[in-house]
Amino acid sequence: MLSAWGLTKVYEGRTVVDQVGFELRPGTVTAFLGPNGAGKSTTLRMISGLTTPTAGHATIAGRAYQQWRNPSHVAGVLLDGQAVHPGRTGRLHLQLAAKLAGIPSRRADEVLAMVGLADAAGRKIGKYSLGMRQRLGLAHALLTDPPLLILDEPINGLDPEGIRSVRTLLRNYATRGGTVLLSSHVLSEVDQTADRVLVIGNGRVLADGPLAQLTSSARSLVKAADMNRLAQVMTDARIPIQPAIDGHMAAHAPVERVSELTFKAGIPLLGLRPEQMSLEDLFFRLTGGNS
Repeated sequence: MLSAWGLTKVYEGRTVVDQVGFELRPGTVTAFLGPNGAGKSTTLRMISGLTTPTAGHATIAGRAYQQWRNPSHVAGVLLDGQAVHPGRTGRLHLQLAAKLAGIPSRRADEVLAMVGLADAAGRKIGKYSLGMRQRLGLAHALLTDPPLLILDEPINGLDPEGIRSVRTLLRNYATRGGTVLLSSHVLSEVDQTADRVLVIGNGRVLADGPLAQLTSSARSLVKAADMNRLAQVMTDARIPIQPAIDGHMAAHAPVERVSELTFKAGIPLLGLRPEQMSLEDLFFRLTGGNS
């Protein structure tokens, strides 16, 4: 659906995006993560035709976004929820966008309801809070019910209820076959929303893969009735160990290896599982703790 190859952007001799490439499949939510200045927004702008790449290219359904006759039918884009006319109402803003997209104006009220702005449809955008403007931007992206959404910080400024409703909306969108690419600084929310994670740092992709795979650790968490004997078996096998949560021991070996050793030693286990990192742990490990 969305493919990027070698996207590169150089500003005044400084490379801000360097050979970024990936492909997105329908039915998935991909989180695009990285510290401030990592190149996330520039990459999204190149994909959506707002910034010209120095090298590389991106296509949506086989064409560059700007080459489609009506790009809004191919991808809904939210890059700056504040770039709206403050004197217009939310409804008028979307009705005008619907007219440009060649769809019925009644769709404006449908998407306003979807993002929780039905009661504010007749209010001027200048009176909207930051979170309300983000919701309006999301409604705009959803206006044509496109197969792809490209969203830069869509939950910025939202309260917990708003964040939860956006999460549900995006998960349902993907379940129906839609593709979502979103950037966010709220890692705990990404952890609940994304199927896949792309981490970028200094303009380069640092990690790319399914969330469960990227957050898998090389260690196992193991617990036995006789922890002293368990420790001795691991030590004899030259497997480093250390205390872990809930009375478990962290063993620097795969679950299969720990299971084999404890079975041979006749040690009954009370628990054995791979250790999972949090998305926050992964992010800071890859980016060096920058945000």
